[in-house]
Amino acid sequence: MAANEGVGGDERADFAAYVCDEAAKKVFEPIATENGWSPDHIHFGGVANAVRSLGVVPSPRFLVVDLSESDDPRADISSLAEVCEAGTVVLALGSQNDVTLYRDLLNSGINDYLLKPLTIDVLREATEAAKEALHAQTMPAEVAEEASRTIAVVGVRGGIGASFVACNVAWVEANTYGHKTALLDLDLQYGTSALTFDLEPGAGLVDALENPGRIDSLFIERATLKEGDNLSILAAEAPLVEPLVPDPSALSHLIDELRNTSDIVFIDLPRNVMINNPYLLGELNQLMLVADLSLASARDTLRILGFASQTAPDLEVKVILNKSAVGAKNEVDPKDFAATIERPIDFEVPLDSKSVIMAAKKAEPLVKSFPKVKAAQALAAIAKGIMPAADEEGKKSGWAGFMSKKAK
Repeated sequence: MAANEGVGGDERADFAAYVCDEAAKKVFEPIATENGWSPDHIHFGGVANAVRSLGVVPSPRFLVVDLSESDDPRADISSLAEVCEAGTVVLALGSQNDVTLYRDLLNSGINDYLLKPLTIDVLREATEAAKEALHAQTMPAEVAEEASRTIAVVGVRGGIGASFVACNVAWVEANTYGHKTALLDLDLQYGTSALTFDLEPGAGLVDALENPGRIDSLFIERATLKEGDNLSILAAEAPLVEPLVPDPSALSHLIDELRNTSDIVFIDLPRNVMINNPYLLGELNQLMLVADLSLASARDTLRILGFASQTAPDLEVKVILNKSAVGAKNEVDPKDFAATIERPIDFEVPLDSKSVIMAAKKAEPLVKSFPKVKAAQALAAIAKGIMPAADEEGKKSGWAGFMSKKAK
């Protein structure tokens, strides 16, 4: 398709680039030619020229902006958002090798940020990811629904850090990859998911489980706590004097409704709730078992693996060793642990008690407060592979959602 042709008869171009130097232009020219785009749509002037130009003409579907000459890249990206159409996929270039800037730009919704100088292979890969993002915007709703994921996080023993893992991984999915994410905390009396984000649990979750007929999309919208645009938490602090046993039909209905409005549903699932509701395993795409290096943990990991295998033989299971738990017991060597459970360990979260405590005092997840520490990077690695091509497809949805307010 030529660059000046629009899908559906509109006047939007397929591609435009605003670069700051001749070297970037020369790398882009063959990429444009490969995709049938005119090199004439590669302009100089960087993001400042992009903002000026797109204030008077429709934005292209795929937009490349160079931030190399920007004094405030975050502000310039915000200004760019004000002049772009809904669904614009943006690739940013820059010379600042700053991980905080990179995360901020991705959180604002751009598809990717490439560090200059550019190579044609890296640029070609980023362009293909942008094209996939554009294609995904046209997928039927039923295809998108099929791509949703439901994941339960279970601590093989109490106090082992399952909620810590669930909250941090959910935050990464929502804020780094732009996925609509729901976190359902089924520890109804003692859950800590809301506390992690400094939120006050309401009565919505208890109402939903006691009155399943009330559960619909509007009820879910009102009952969930909002950490941000993409992360919703459904949690409770039920009275200790009133034992609350979730009705299986109510719980199943609630999870279905959360799926309807989310790309990913995380369930912080206590062991006893899992054992009392084994049908839940059949509704999952993945089970994360969180363990530590204690003898009891090795024993119970093996037992739960057997239970999951019998209950849902095709269920994908990941074993996570969480060494970040304060006072974690290292009674077993990781190799011996893997030998005991008769399967490899999938992820290890290293010990970093100081950062975990400091993040808790700030009422923030570790991955938000201290994204560069090794424990946070390990948690981000767990999140990366949850959705298909999460490191590419997840990023694309953020800008599209952020830009939707500009739809005309």
